[in-house]
Amino acid sequence: MATLTNRATQPVEHVPWKAPPIQEESAVSVLTQEGFEELARLGERVDESLRLEFISGKIGEKALPDGDHGRIIAWLTRLCIQADTSWWLYPDQGLRVEKYRKGNARPDGCLVPLDAFVGQGEWASADGVLMVVEVTSGDSDTGQRDRVEKPRAYAETGIPVYLLIDRTLSEVKVHSQPDGERYEMVATVPFGKTVTLPEPVGMELDTEPLKNWVH
Repeated sequence: MATLTNRATQPVEHVPWKAPPIQEESAVSVLTQEGFEELARLGERVDESLRLEFISGKIGEKALPDGDHGRIIAWLTRLCIQADTSWWLYPDQGLRVEKYRKGNARPDGCLVPLDAFVGQGEWASADGVLMVVEVTSGDSDTGQRDRVEKPRAYAETGIPVYLLIDRTLSEVKVHSQPDGERYEMVATVPFGKTVTLPEPVGMELDTEPLKNWVH
């Protein structure tokens, strides 16, 4: 007589569960500009202080300005309108940047003719921008973006002058002559020296007052 084997009584081999392989591309890397802009709008509804940027395919949060940061922008605004009353330094105006305008940046200041952004939305064209300004905050990620990622993005966009006021290093960097990939000229001076902001800005900037607003 054949013996019937009850399979239910046989020991069960437990195979450890393995997670499926992680895709090399993250959700952020395939995020479209339109998707980012919708995400940024939703984020502001949740928290009005949340200011997002989309540079080099990565989402970054822009640090909130402190009192010294605001004073620097006020100081620079006054100097710019003294140089030309038809200009204004707009704070935190969103710009579409990078090649093919696929990125989104919020410079601390955009120097433009007074009516340049009239009729445009939260994310405006960079056409007509004379200079963008960034003032570093204590956030290390912000510093990395201001020193490395944004110079490339602004140069690709064709913005003539990028002024970086680096409070951590107590120096000013003036980037000019964009070639579509990078700025060919970068002038660096410590706080206290005078530096030229090239055309189309065309003014001398005495950085001595910046010593008062370092932290």
